[in-house]
Amino acid sequence: MALKETWSALTARLNSGGQWLPPLALRLILFWEFWEAGMQKHNGSNWFTSIQDNFPFPFDSIPANVSWAMATYGEIIGAVLLLLGLFTRFAAISIIVITAVATAAVHWPESWGSLGQLWESYAISKGDGTGNFKLPLIFIVMALPLVFSGGGKLSLDNLLSRFMGNTDSNRVVSDFASIGLVLLVLGVTLYFVMPVFGLLLLAGGVALILANKFMTPKG
Repeated sequence: MALKETWSALTARLNSGGQWLPPLALRLILFWEFWEAGMQKHNGSNWFTSIQDNFPFPFDSIPANVSWAMATYGEIIGAVLLLLGLFTRFAAISIIVITAVATAAVHWPESWGSLGQLWESYAISKGDGTGNFKLPLIFIVMALPLVFSGGGKLSLDNLLSRFMGNTDSNRVVSDFASIGLVLLVLGVTLYFVMPVFGLLLLAGGVALILANKFMTPKG
């Protein structure tokens, strides 16, 4: 019993610390990576014209200079928002979309015939059209907790929530809609590299959200 109580007290305090340190650490490292990437674009020349045909829909129809500006300021503004912990979920999903598009245009293999062959492109540096999506995948995985759990206690989001009297900001609801939102986030992420699979996830997410709406009793 003493061991159980000790373990319970330990995990409870780790859970408390988990609301402070991990989100802050993720925000800081992602801030630096995307701030640096955005500033390099801002101070550099537009090389998107050379890869315009590699962009997934709808970005393949957008002029290269517009895509360059969107990526540049999306990375810079998204990085600053993550640093401050302001509109963290929006900033994180924006960073995910930017990274997914970059993966499709630059880091995804030109062709692959099996999951095993695809996984060979899980590398930091690789050439000859074989892909190198390891680093962008890591960034996406790091951003996902910020989408679903927010910026944590050390964030302007938390401060604003307290100021506005939102006492249930950490409330958890588990239903079809919550699963649907998960599928939507995953679908948006995967659409750019695996369009069919991404669209299926998006359709499944919308279906679950609608099903939850019609199944919820009206009060």
